[in-house]
Amino acid sequence: MVLHITPYSSACLHFLDGLSWSLVFPCYWFLDRLLASCVATSLEKRQRSQDPCSFLTLCVLISAPLYLLLLLASLPFALLGFIIWAPLQAIRQPYLYTYCRPDKHQAEQGQAGAGIGEWRPQGRSFCFCSANVCLLPDSLARFNNLSDTHRRAREVGKRIRNGASRPQIKIYIDSPTNTSISAASFSSLATGFRRTSSLDQRPDQTHTTNGPADTETEPATECPIHPSGATDCPVHPSSAPDCPLHTSGVQISISAPEPDPQEEEAETGNHRPGEHGGADTGSMTASRESLARYHGSDGGIGISSNNTLSHVPRTSIFKRPGRKRRHGDETFDHDISAFFPANLDFLALQEVFDHGSTTRLRRQLHRYFPYILSDVGRYGWKGCCSRFKFLNSGLMLASRYPILDARYECYPNGRGEDALAAKGALFAKVHVGTSHQEQRVVGYVTCTHLHAIEGDASVRCEQLDRLLQWGAEFRQSSSIPLEGEKVLEDLVAFDVILGDLNFDNCSSEDKLEQQHALFTQYKDPCRLGPGEDKPWALGTLLDPSGLYDEDVSSPESLQKLMENEEGRKEYLVFPPSKSQCPASSQKGRKIPLKGNGRRIDYILYSDEGLQQDWKLEIEEFSFVTQLAGLTDHLSVAMRLAVSTGEEEP
Repeated sequence: MVLHITPYSSACLHFLDGLSWSLVFPCYWFLDRLLASCVATSLEKRQRSQDPCSFLTLCVLISAPLYLLLLLASLPFALLGFIIWAPLQAIRQPYLYTYCRPDKHQAEQGQAGAGIGEWRPQGRSFCFCSANVCLLPDSLARFNNLSDTHRRAREVGKRIRNGASRPQIKIYIDSPTNTSISAASFSSLATGFRRTSSLDQRPDQTHTTNGPADTETEPATECPIHPSGATDCPVHPSSAPDCPLHTSGVQISISAPEPDPQEEEAETGNHRPGEHGGADTGSMTASRESLARYHGSDGGIGISSNNTLSHVPRTSIFKRPGRKRRHGDETFDHDISAFFPANLDFLALQEVFDHGSTTRLRRQLHRYFPYILSDVGRYGWKGCCSRFKFLNSGLMLASRYPILDARYECYPNGRGEDALAAKGALFAKVHVGTSHQEQRVVGYVTCTHLHAIEGDASVRCEQLDRLLQWGAEFRQSSSIPLEGEKVLEDLVAFDVILGDLNFDNCSSEDKLEQQHALFTQYKDPCRLGPGEDKPWALGTLLDPSGLYDEDVSSPESLQKLMENEEGRKEYLVFPPSKSQCPASSQKGRKIPLKGNGRRIDYILYSDEGLQQDWKLEIEEFSFVTQLAGLTDHLSVAMRLAVSTGEEEP
């Protein structure tokens, strides 16, 4: 299948598009700045109230009239550019596929891309993540109490990349007294290992993972921190009678990808050179600071420049309780994590609307994900879009595995302000391995964003109908070989839907969507049934009015708050009660609430259409707070294991 590596099929059309946008952009920018100066965030209001004569207030008073004058002056040029730009959108490609070839350093460390070699009989696990990042034009983002879209786009990319490429630690414990031990968080490496570490009882082998294609090593014969020849344990003081690493039979496996030493990297489409972007090395993100933090006063375990654990004594390293939990008869772990999962394979983003933010975000993500589908959607009056589309779909899909085929479809039934964006669904087919019989092992990933206006349940249900229909058509068409091509039938490993569906499973207003046929074909790990979530399921929509509070200003503080019931009631959006206006803020109110907030971000999977004897099992499900302060949504992540039912030869 052909993937679109440029917006237009010819250089002439590409030039006309660039020329038209250069005429439109000044007017667009002045309008955006003018509206942004009239809509203040809660942080800006707080700053102005503390000092009415502040520099910020003076800038607004001076800049607003200036922007208005420049806007009026640029209108004639914008009109001319629009006349050229609008017709071009009818022949513009629906998405842009970019491939970033990993450099030598990344290839050696395994940071860029995942192996698609021979499919192992025991199967493989894959990690998926979905996040609504609210990268609207700055003036529109302010209605969600967010600002500075371009800065947030860079920071979102950095945090996702840093979280996914951080060291992955597996702790195996073999002890007759310790039957349930969890790992602690990387947010405090000085006092414990990360919350999202994988733990298994009595392993036969220790695995070091740096991607889906795991490499197996011999069983550990000694503590990796406490050398066999050492007279005392470097983790514990000499007064301690025994090293708990040895008495408990602990085995630790660390996968630590090296940081990227390059200042710049190429972003290419379909193995061809493209635009270049530099890395912002001047400031470290909150997540990277957390990874590198340790206590120097009385010792601690930190992360050195090469992402390895430094051997600094600390007596309490194994004493901190973990946060990874299983509830009742649950067969998988679930947690609230301050970091994106290590070795993340597929990332689905929504609301990446702003063009400049798309470029900045894509540049950051390409440092970890080689394959990206971005700039997805239509502008103008193309196809099913009966109304003029000022914004594209806002969807973006990043993958560590090669993308074989992709398709975008636009929902034709948008209403109100939602109809101004080309919301739809992005379907992708990815190559994840090859069987012994030279059959391709593939997976299907769908990213979508549904209608947002409350009360329009019928609109969302119609969109879900189309989503299922389009998905079936895409799987069928992508499995048909090209004319004259003789290939074996593909083996399907997984079929996953990720995105912001804009309804939850607890609101009485969303009953129609909760009973949709989507949930008979796809499974929701957080759902017990229509109208009832599992007790540990968490709402993903944050109350915008509290985004700048100190309690939710960092990934770690937001994580701790979400683990507390009162914190969830304070900062999550819940289904409105009959006595509450839906548009009012619930911050500081005691409301009779059901569930743990509005969970509108989903990861669904289907086991239909798999090979015989193949099975899907969830290994872990996480609610991620690493984008604290950058968006009004929590991210969700899931690790899915695909087992073939065969035994290792």
